[in-house]
Amino acid sequence: MRLNPYLNFDGNAEEAFKFYQSVFGGEMFLQRMDQAPGTESLPENEKKRVMHVSIPIGDGQFLMASDCVPSMGHVLHVGNNNYISVTPDSRQEADRLFNGLSAGGKIEMPMADMFWGDYFGSFEDKFGVRWMINFSNRQN
Repeated sequence: MRLNPYLNFDGNAEEAFKFYQSVFGGEMFLQRMDQAPGTESLPENEKKRVMHVSIPIGDGQFLMASDCVPSMGHVLHVGNNNYISVTPDSRQEADRLFNGLSAGGKIEMPMADMFWGDYFGSFEDKFGVRWMINFSNRQN
C-alpha cells in the first residue's frame, strides 16, 4: 500500500507545487482544467486552474493536488484537521525539509529531540498546509 496525500487549493495549486518541487525535487506533472473534455463552458478565469498536479516525494509516493472550481460549487475550507507527515532517512534530511517547507510559514514545534525518542517538528506552510517531519533516532 502507498499513501499519496492529495491537497486542494483555490487557484494557487501550481504556485504551491513549484514551491514544494523546490524542496522535494523531482519532475512535476500538471494538467489544467481546459485540457479535460467538457470544460469549454468553464469561465475563462477557471480554465487555467489545475485539474491535477503531482510530484514524487520518494519511494513510489507522490504529493498530489488540484484547484477547486467555484463555478462547479467547490469551496475550499482550509483547516487544522490535516497534516502531511514525512519520515526522512536522516536528521540532515529532516532539517532540510523542515527549513525548506516552513519558509514563510508558521512553526508550531521547531525540530528537536522528543520524549518518545524521535527528532520531530511541525509547522503550517505559507499555503496553509500543515506538515510534520519525524525522523526516528532508533536503529531498525
